[in-house]
Amino acid sequence: MKPSESEYNLNTILAKAHREERLEREEIVFLLGLTRKSEVDAVFRTAGHLRNRYFSDRVFLYGFLYISTFCRNQCSFCYYRSSNALPERYRRDTAEIIEAAQSLVDSGVHLIDLTLGEDPLYFKDQNFEPLIQLVNAVRQVTDLPVMISPGAIPADVLPKLARCGVSWYACYQETHNRQLFSRLRPGQNYETRLENKTLAAKLGLLTEEGLLCGIGETAQDIAESIEAMRLLQVSQMRAMTFVPQAGTPMADWEKPDPLRELLIIAVLRLIFPDRLIPASLDVDGLAGLHSRLAAGANVVTSLVPPDFGLAGVAQKSLDIADSRRTTAGILPELEKLGLHAASAEDYLTWLEDRRQQIGFGPG
Repeated sequence: MKPSESEYNLNTILAKAHREERLEREEIVFLLGLTRKSEVDAVFRTAGHLRNRYFSDRVFLYGFLYISTFCRNQCSFCYYRSSNALPERYRRDTAEIIEAAQSLVDSGVHLIDLTLGEDPLYFKDQNFEPLIQLVNAVRQVTDLPVMISPGAIPADVLPKLARCGVSWYACYQETHNRQLFSRLRPGQNYETRLENKTLAAKLGLLTEEGLLCGIGETAQDIAESIEAMRLLQVSQMRAMTFVPQAGTPMADWEKPDPLRELLIIAVLRLIFPDRLIPASLDVDGLAGLHSRLAAGANVVTSLVPPDFGLAGVAQKSLDIADSRRTTAGILPELEKLGLHAASAEDYLTWLEDRRQQIGFGPG
């Protein structure tokens, strides 16, 4: 039976991806537009093969600590935008964060992600010393790699974080369509966020970029973002479905198609087979883990320790209090897919290899 044109194109594209040949923009757009289950499953299978080529059955685990829910920004999509009166605002002190971080260490995570809004406390008089001291304390106590996600901080703060031994700087554009960016992040500077990632890389930090799915972007926009990630030499790239938030301008936004995120994860794996691609628990909790791993993800992010009153981002409480967003909660799900938690040594080796690959030298 003669294959349809779409099947022929799909087979050709997937064969290129399997050989690790660079995909053209129109091929990326084609993949992102697939809807037939048989074709989507074929993309997922190829993504899984490429992940296994570089990572075998190993998955990395990230602990997540949302250390401050105060933010000076007015992001249209974010529950914690400064003008929203609904969220519980908190700013955890060092002792609380250290205790929560230690519980994550004991659970077997490979990295501590310290996330916060652009807290006005630190931007007032440009005094980031309390944040730097907190990061330094977490590094010393946990002895784990640390990712810092503090937004678009002043350029002179990044070298100080690098000297603390931070491994990762995460700063998401959410989109590389400038007009859409301005609607999502009113009053914020597109170039500043990009320049911060470039500076972080020059300082020897690995960088993470993030895309928000279902906020009005096109397949062409996503392809443009993928090219931007290539140019930035991003080491970890995240796609996450938008969850409408009460008290925001996008509260009544139509719930996005979850397939979009899964296809982006898979396409990222086809294009960047050796990179880290998260399966976030922050959108669908434990229930959504299987599909994201099946699409080619190899990092489980947003593991939140219960009993500390810490929030998630897109889903502030989903699966946290009942300990489902924990290492113990996700390990059985990994096993169902024939996957296993990597060792701490595996993760450190990957970090060092990646640093060498992009010319940073020994960490």
